[in-house]
Amino acid sequence: MLETATQTYSFQDYLDFKDSGDLKYELLNGELIQMPPASGLHAEILCLIYDILKAEIQRLQLDWAVRPGNVGVRTGITKSRIPDLIVITETQRQVLKTLPSAILEEPPLLAVEIVSVNNPDDDYRYKRSEYAALEIPEYWIIDPQEQKISVLTLVSGFYDSVEFREQDTINSPSFTELNLTVEQVLNP
Repeated sequence: MLETATQTYSFQDYLDFKDSGDLKYELLNGELIQMPPASGLHAEILCLIYDILKAEIQRLQLDWAVRPGNVGVRTGITKSRIPDLIVITETQRQVLKTLPSAILEEPPLLAVEIVSVNNPDDDYRYKRSEYAALEIPEYWIIDPQEQKISVLTLVSGFYDSVEFREQDTINSPSFTELNLTVEQVLNP
């Protein structure tokens, strides 16, 4: 049986990689991982969270910006993830404008992942440890299958997690005045 060798990419190779289509890739231990298109519910939840956080940033006149699934975050020597949504500082936004590839090397203020049916371990285990190592202060895991939202807060290098369900109001350290329930998020 003939085995095909998998190409290993450095982080610079990943930055330089050009795909002929509109596909997105994450870099995981030197391997390009194609990201499948989101489900319809996934896309609806993403749009809702984007709109709500953008409005909250504007209402509070914060020097932040929200970016949906189009900015990568370097999480290791040969790792880069593309969260479903991130909240960044104005300084990070200005830096991104100068980069040939929209990939942050500094932690965003908040990362949000919406769990896909086929790979819940990515969000609950792997990204959780990568985001903690990068010191992202707050990480949300929105899980439509389990009907819950977990808000993880970085404490001494590890995430403390609080789960919210149904009519629970999401308690976010970054958005302390947010008035949003799990049900509102999961039923956009």
